[in-house]
Amino acid sequence: MNRPRLWSAALLLALLVLGGCATRPVNPPITQADPHAGYRLATRQVHFKDHETLVILAFSGGGTRAAAFSFGVLEFLRRTEIIRANGEKIRLLDGVGVITGVSGGSFTALAYGLYGDQLFAEYEQRFLKRDVQGAIIARAFNPLNWGDLSSTGWGRSELAADLYDEILFNGATFADLNRGKGPLILASATDISTGARLVFDQDIFDAMCSNLDAVRLSRAAAASSAVPLVLSPVTLNNYGGTCNYGPPPAWNRFARSREALRTAARAKREIEERLAVADGARRPYLHLFDGGVADNVGMRSVLTVLELMEALKQEGVPTRLDKVRRIAVFVVNSVSSPRTDWDEREKPPGPLNLLLKASGVPIDHYSYEAFELLKDKQARWQSLRRLRQSAAFAINQDPAVARELQGPDVDIYAVDVSFAALKDKAEFDYLNELPTTFVLPDEAVDHLRTAAGKIVKESPEFQRLLKDVGADIVPDASPLDTTNSRARDAVPTAR
Repeated sequence: MNRPRLWSAALLLALLVLGGCATRPVNPPITQADPHAGYRLATRQVHFKDHETLVILAFSGGGTRAAAFSFGVLEFLRRTEIIRANGEKIRLLDGVGVITGVSGGSFTALAYGLYGDQLFAEYEQRFLKRDVQGAIIARAFNPLNWGDLSSTGWGRSELAADLYDEILFNGATFADLNRGKGPLILASATDISTGARLVFDQDIFDAMCSNLDAVRLSRAAAASSAVPLVLSPVTLNNYGGTCNYGPPPAWNRFARSREALRTAARAKREIEERLAVADGARRPYLHLFDGGVADNVGMRSVLTVLELMEALKQEGVPTRLDKVRRIAVFVVNSVSSPRTDWDEREKPPGPLNLLLKASGVPIDHYSYEAFELLKDKQARWQSLRRLRQSAAFAINQDPAVARELQGPDVDIYAVDVSFAALKDKAEFDYLNELPTTFVLPDEAVDHLRTAAGKIVKESPEFQRLLKDVGADIVPDASPLDTTNSRARDAVPTAR
């Protein structure tokens, strides 16, 4: 090729690259916050199938390992039937009211919220058994994307979000999720500036004076799984202070009091974090990365709700959850701790290994603490109930004592779905060694799904739940009949 042609080709390539410079998606503002509209718990409760039994699923982070493991739980609950007093049969999966999702777990949560039963026929090939990681890397090294990647606010996570749209979400937004009749999906990320978790629901977007309905599910998944250094933060516009936002009145009673109930401490912290977000003049942009940094098992939202239930009960304030008699929380924790040979060598590990370990150890330990806090809450409510039913309480004349012993008349079922629950050491070792990536061998994906169902089935807390609600486990479901799926009205077409 002669020099003029070479220069022409180079110029053409440069124009193609530079011409592709992208602008990041911008979440639109709202002029008036409306606590009775939008995608949030208060508006989703009408879709709960069983108002006496609330089933909550908490999906941890962990790449494809987490996505497959959490999907295995959905598959198993699909085969668990509850027979009501009138003879009606419903699946335990249909009783799920809330699913929290972090990082890899957010993909399964969001996809199930969008597609419902249709997901069981498609998720395996569309996401779980796909080299998602390789596809992201290939796009990052494609010269045609370099102009976009150099744009302000449009980084590797936006590139990844576009890929997630193509292979899984089909351009769906939270408006599409809101039109469905499935459970409330709470995907979360971490605010870089404060370290606080940011949940993708309209409650927090009210504080930002922004419309969650317009936000693509793929951006929520990208923010929730934006591993520091590997992927770029996802940036949101913050219009806080322009839409007359105020926290719920029930929450304000705890925020204003210097002597707030101990049980309301977590709710008070939540209010403080929201008010920090609501200062859009000082913080016009929020930069989000991996939700696992703030809450790797998606349990903070659950614990906040439980503590708020108890605090409001002590205050005599009615709530939308007063009819609930059982809360079953499945903590689906795919955190792994692969073995190392560091302790066998005199030389310590290198800087990269130290960085990875230093960031992972706190996350792993909090994952354990979160489940222990749930069990503490379970034990406390059981103890309070026994005291209220005691002969001593029946003759109590002290209002302060009566107030202290108040609490929700609710049974908590803390179902631990983690690799540590496996009895087979070889099986544990196999799953525990799986890496945190967005690509795994097909056999590993299948193994994770099978193990998830096995762990749930053998859980003593799950067996207690089955007995109390009158449920049974049915054989493997027949091939999916999508004609009866609630996904018919929820699945958007490709855009």
